[in-house]
Amino acid sequence: MKSKQLWLGLFLSAMLVVSMQAQQLSPADEATRKLALDIFKQLIEINTTDSVGSVTAAAEAMAKRFRDAGFPDSDIRVLGPNTNDRKKNVVVRLHGSGKHKPVLLIGHLDVVEARREDWTTDPFQFIEKDGYYYGRGSSDMKDGDAIMSATLIRMKKEGYVPSRDIILALTADEEGGTSNGVDWLLKNHRDLIDAEFVLNHDGGGVLADHGKPLLMEVDATEKLYGDFVLTATNPGGHSSLPRPENAIYELADALTRIAHYQFPFELNNITRAYYERQVPMATGQRAADLKAMLKTPPDIDAIARLSLDPMDNSTMHTTCVATRLSGGHANNALPQMAQANVNCRIEPGHTLEEIRLTLEKVVADPKVANPTIKVQFRENNNQLLDHGSDRHSYVPAAPRKEVFDPLDKVVAKMWPGIPVLPNMSTGASDGVYTNAAGMPTYAVSGEQYDRDDIRAHGKDERIGVEAFLRGVDFYYVFLKGVTAE
Repeated sequence: MKSKQLWLGLFLSAMLVVSMQAQQLSPADEATRKLALDIFKQLIEINTTDSVGSVTAAAEAMAKRFRDAGFPDSDIRVLGPNTNDRKKNVVVRLHGSGKHKPVLLIGHLDVVEARREDWTTDPFQFIEKDGYYYGRGSSDMKDGDAIMSATLIRMKKEGYVPSRDIILALTADEEGGTSNGVDWLLKNHRDLIDAEFVLNHDGGGVLADHGKPLLMEVDATEKLYGDFVLTATNPGGHSSLPRPENAIYELADALTRIAHYQFPFELNNITRAYYERQVPMATGQRAADLKAMLKTPPDIDAIARLSLDPMDNSTMHTTCVATRLSGGHANNALPQMAQANVNCRIEPGHTLEEIRLTLEKVVADPKVANPTIKVQFRENNNQLLDHGSDRHSYVPAAPRKEVFDPLDKVVAKMWPGIPVLPNMSTGASDGVYTNAAGMPTYAVSGEQYDRDDIRAHGKDERIGVEAFLRGVDFYYVFLKGVTAE
């Protein structure tokens, strides 16, 4: 009898656990998780680098996914510039009631170059180990592409009718190249992607410190991307007769000057709010420094201490860093030319030409009458120009209620106690094009990432298994909240 009672008790306890788990994760959620994971793996294993990959292959694979899920051909478009068959984009539309103007979801399918010899694993094989998914694009941003696609497919299969059309554009060349998909669509097919506002999965997320969630970031503005080329030239000569005048030495001196230069401290309406909302959470020296930095005028010593953190430094300053070097023409000759690419991430409101002129001043040697370092702007097509563009990024208006109200609700349920903070992306994304087109853009993700383990663009790029799966759960609830009324 006791054994029967014990068995019954264990059975009821097990059923209670199953019931609780079912409430947290319904069978439909589990199916969506599996679908998202399947898409994630498929996209990782399609090489979409600029050098040898094909974004078109990924776009067509996603188009097939949507057709198989019941989207009619009329709502799926694979298109791009005829000049490059590898750079086509896919646009899909889930029709709503028309109560409100559409919302556009954007994500890039291309990824940064990755060499097998640099990685522990094959960057173009989807690998799960030690609680992480590895592969080029695992965090930037084929994870987001998979999550958005799976969410839209789930909504279609459920027969969900949103209050506004939901448009998804998965595009080419966010990571560099000559055929940026968002820019091309805006210029050539605005009607396909025109929307009241934009949600970009390429940013934001739950910032954690050694696994502890701290806050939910939403990128409500972003820095401007810019490449500049520094060139040093010299007559050269025989390597057996070295001279102080050496193109490589001159270039190295110029790059050292840039490394030691700090652009002025800046806050805009988004970054100021970001830091103001951090004050109640901060402790010790950081709390004191945040308060002092937010004063008018700001405390210089507080700014200096905060700037020791790379994330704070990048938030408060324009940054420029050397990323590529080339030079010389023979092992036994003095170099006649040395060249470096300097990549800058520019605070909103400043033009590319303004930064080029600043770099010219920084690298100029006051002891030399005629500067020997030439500073040029590199266009997306790699053309070098003596004058930079007047393009600049934009600080948007106040955050929209239809984005932040549902976001506050889902964050309160999934990560109780952490705040939602509008922030400025210190990188750059395709939001620069949609914001410029008058469509306010917010980078929103439900994936958790650790501030000390950001591997986008780097070796062994990865995303946590649980972070990805919870990101799938989050996005469905969040997007329904955005489009429910």
